[in-house]
Amino acid sequence: QVQLVESGGGLVQAGGSLRLSCAASGNIFSINVMGWYRQAPGKQRELVATVRSGGVTNYVDSVKGRFTISRDNAKNTLYLQMNSLRPEDTAVYYCNADGVETSNGNGRYLAIFWGQGTQVTVSS
Repeated sequence: QVQLVESGGGLVQAGGSLRLSCAASGNIFSINVMGWYRQAPGKQRELVATVRSGGVTNYVDSVKGRFTISRDNAKNTLYLQMNSLRPEDTAVYYCNADGVETSNGNGRYLAIFWGQGTQVTVSS
């Protein structure tokens, strides 16, 4: 019923910038927390950043000062502005929506959803 679609990934040189977007569609009344995760080859998936519906953000230490997470609640869209990119940022980036208030036609309930991921490659 709910789908998350990431976009904006690609190949960029070290020091460059990219902006990722995640569009949530379907029967969505609200989303509590949205976040970005990433998984590099041979590594465990890690949380990059989260933003609550009220705007409170959290970042993994390695991206603080370089990445900015934001969301447009009216559009149910999540963004990740990535500046000063480094080769170690190379990974598949996944969008997550937690505490999604949705409906199945009978009533409202909460659920979580994941996007399929978008590849970010930073070359040196």
